[in-house]
Amino acid sequence: MPSFDIVCKIDKQEMDNALNQARKEIVQRYDLKDTQSEINLIEQKEIVLIAPNEFVLKQVLDVLQSKLVKRGISLKAFEYGNPEPTLMSKMKQTLKIQEGIAIEKAKAIVKTIKDTKFKVQCQIQGDQLRVSGKQIDDLQSIIQLLRTNDHGIHMDFVNMKRD
Repeated sequence: MPSFDIVCKIDKQEMDNALNQARKEIVQRYDLKDTQSEINLIEQKEIVLIAPNEFVLKQVLDVLQSKLVKRGISLKAFEYGNPEPTLMSKMKQTLKIQEGIAIEKAKAIVKTIKDTKFKVQCQIQGDQLRVSGKQIDDLQSIIQLLRTNDHGIHMDFVNMKRD
């Protein structure tokens, strides 16, 4: 039976490349050069931005986001924390990297798929979903539907099997 998986994963190498490009631009850009702004990756789970004030923090975030988009990484793959002051009178913002689909989001996606009345089955398998059906056209319609609906997470459609 034809099937595909819905996953929430990002390419770690591309993310690392985007971080390095953003760091390089911050060091070279005239308005950000001497601000001692930082972009740190912590255990492949979160990105921490540090800047002297909120205005510079927003500029650093814009630089990072532009590099991520150029590298093909969805901005929905991150959970943005609020800017907060640090002990050294700087501002800090944390971006958590979303890996896997949370159970509430998975249930919402399953409900969206079931509401379409296509003849497909949807199973939650840990932190991913498997959608299977007899017609490959139904599966492709589901993919199009999920791309147009916003569930607040980054979704990749992988392992398309045509039996």
